[in-house]
Amino acid sequence: MGRHIAGIILAGGRSSRMGGGDKTLLALGDGTLLDRVVSRLGPQVGPLALSANGDPARFAAMGLPVLADTVKGYAGPLAGILTGLEWASDTTCQALVTAAGDTPFLPKDMVERLLAAAYARPGSIAVACSGGKRHPTFALWPLGLDQALRQFLVEEDNRRVAAFIDRNGFVEVEFPILKSGGSEIDPFFNINTPDDLAQAAHLLQSIEP
Repeated sequence: MGRHIAGIILAGGRSSRMGGGDKTLLALGDGTLLDRVVSRLGPQVGPLALSANGDPARFAAMGLPVLADTVKGYAGPLAGILTGLEWASDTTCQALVTAAGDTPFLPKDMVERLLAAAYARPGSIAVACSGGKRHPTFALWPLGLDQALRQFLVEEDNRRVAAFIDRNGFVEVEFPILKSGGSEIDPFFNINTPDDLAQAAHLLQSIEP
């Protein structure tokens, strides 16, 4: 399952609320935040890469390709999605799945469920939702969108992921809230602050890894 789907983890955020640096490399459980995201997404896809600018050597321990934005300047996650689409177009894959690198509880069946929705609506972007909220950076993107996305990002100077999704055909896929050991958490809960990181460490003790 997912061997014909490429995956890219968006790991290039500026992490200003964490004091700067690479928050995906912060310790969580027995490894880093990024270790956990890779362990959850990796088995669901074929080729997997990281989207990040700067010195790729800091991610060397992951053993994954590190793709710098193909758009100049810091253009946010949409630039990483574009880079991922262009990279995946050179593989034998049929689509690209994206995920943020700061979400330690992302669903282990995310790709399977996004794929099912995409098959039912050919050509559509399948985007994850939970608790009635859409998560635009967690989506399955048909290959062939790269030219339209480059125009949207560069010529129109629009950096909003949700706006690009709205412009194209899409289908929303609802994921349930996780419940375990008396704890409840959105599977797309992301780490933005030190308090979030502490909460994630606590939840690891009650939610199945």
